[in-house]
Parts: sequence; C-alpha cells; structure tokens
Amino acid sequence: MRPVPGDEELREWLAGRLDAAHVEARLSLEALGPQPALGTRLFLRPIEKWLFSEPKMRAALRLMGLYERGRRNALDIRVTPHRVSIPRLPQAFHGYRILQLSDLHLDMNDELPDALIRCVAALEYELAVLTGDYRYATYGSSERCVRALAQVRAALDAPVYAVLGNHDSLRIAPALEDMGMRVLLNESAVIERAGQHLYLAGVDDPHFFKLADVRRARSGIPASAPSILLAHSPEIYAEAAAAGFDALLCGHTHGGQIRLPGQIPLLYNARCPRRFCAGAWTYRNLEGYTSVGVGASLIDVRLNCPPEVVLHSLALA
Repeated sequence: MRPVPGDEELREWLAGRLDAAHVEARLSLEALGPQPALGTRLFLRPIEKWLFSEPKMRAALRLMGLYERGRRNALDIRVTPHRVSIPRLPQAFHGYRILQLSDLHLDMNDELPDALIRCVAALEYELAVLTGDYRYATYGSSERCVRALAQVRAALDAPVYAVLGNHDSLRIAPALEDMGMRVLLNESAVIERAGQHLYLAGVDDPHFFKLADVRRARSGIPASAPSILLAHSPEIYAEAAAAGFDALLCGHTHGGQIRLPGQIPLLYNARCPRRFCAGAWTYRNLEGYTSVGVGASLIDVRLNCPPEVVLHSLALA
C-alpha cells in the first residue's frame, strides 16, 4: 500500500484531472479539522450537541435495551435487487448488473469488512461502483480505512469505479487507484460490451465540500449516449437531470440509520426532499437510487434500517 501522499505529490498526481482551484479548495477544507456530524447548518448545531452525540446516543440505547440489537443489525447486510430502466440503453447492456456499495465507514467496526465480503461473495455482477464515505473519521489518517478497503476490493470480482464522499480525503484517491479502482473526480469513463457503449460519470462530494461539477463530468459524453452518474449524495438530483443523465446512483443518508417504528427516520442530513433520501425515485427523465449504505455513522448501530448492498440490473425501457 502506498503511503498517503503529501500535498505537492498529490497535486502532481492530479495534474490534468482536476484544476488547481478545485484541489486547493478541497485541501483547505480538509485542513479545517473534523466536520460537524450534521453538516454546517447552524440551526442543527444544538441538536448535534445535545441529542446526536455519540455518548448520549449510546447511553440512551443501552438504557432502552436496544444497543446490542442495533449492533447486530449493523452487521446484517442485505442484498437489495433494483431494476434501472434506460430508454436508450444498448441491447448489449440489457440485463447488465452493477453492484453498488455506499457509505462503508470501515473504521467504525472491525467486523464489518468480513461481513461485507461474506455478503458479496456469492453475487454475480459485471461492474461494481462505490459511492463514497469509506471512513467515518473526517480528519487525520486514513490508513486504517484504506487497509480495510483493500480487503473489500480484493473480494470484488469485476471492474470497480468509485467517487469520494464528505468523509473521504482527496489524499486517498491514489491508494484507491493502486487497488485497481478508477476514481471519478468530475470525470467520465466508457464501458464497452459487444461493441456497444455505456458512459459512467462521477463527481466529487456535493454535500460538505460542494465540489461536484456535473457539467464537467458530462462534458465528454455524447448527447445521445446512455449515461449513469455516480455521486455521494442525492442533493445534485436536479443538476443530474438537467445535464441529461439517465440514472443517478448515490448514498450518504444511511436511510436515517436509526428509524422509529413505522420506518420513520430521525434524520437524513441531506439538502433535498425526503423522497430522494432512500431507495428508488424518479425526477423528470432521471432514475435515481439512494442506497441506505453498508456501514454506520456516529454510532455502529442500525434500527429498523438494515444495511444493504444494491444489485442494479439495467433494462431497456
């Protein structure tokens, strides 16, 4: 595993892929220190301080007798099948399967990498996509997360494409590509099958860093070509639709992670309507899927919201 690069080495590695202003903005924000758990909106700060603090949540769940059950739930990863209908999909891609893993937060629970590897071992798919948040920490070393992610990557029997989330440092991108992933940084790639093509684009984090450039990611894709956008958060749904993408695969929300009975989430932490925050949705001509994620954030517990990997099957509409 290559060591995490210094700033100058990273700038050289990114030359020609991201402009200097993007890199400097990303590194400057990363240098500010740990991110607020509920984002930068000031009205959420008291809620974060008094309700969504790790010690208070852990103590409350223990008091209610839900803590150990929630920890078991967090390792019970489900496989969710989902059909993505694309009107201009080439015939060669009808039935093409894409495995989506989102919000792994591999540094939250040492048992999670093995649980995830067991979950995906028997699955069949042609492509895997990772939609961000590989660690829980938002500041400091990523080495623990990168080591665990290398184990997961070795278990994925297909080409892998990835984007970065709000918990991820730009500095991990070289390590991900050393593992054999292609990290899409406001970029696109073409997938070929039987002489036909499908375009896959990916953007930098839209939530905290706000450096997603949908137009740039779309710029190398022919207007009539089928295209899928990867993003960490559903918050760019309108931009994705306006840019002409057929589908958006994302995560970030954890589906709420802890839901009240009746599947009522306490919080999604996303600046978009709730209907975009979990599962399948449509907006104009855009098909979307927001994964509830594999891992957990703040506390390694899930209630009424099991973790998932999503097996998307493309279909000619």
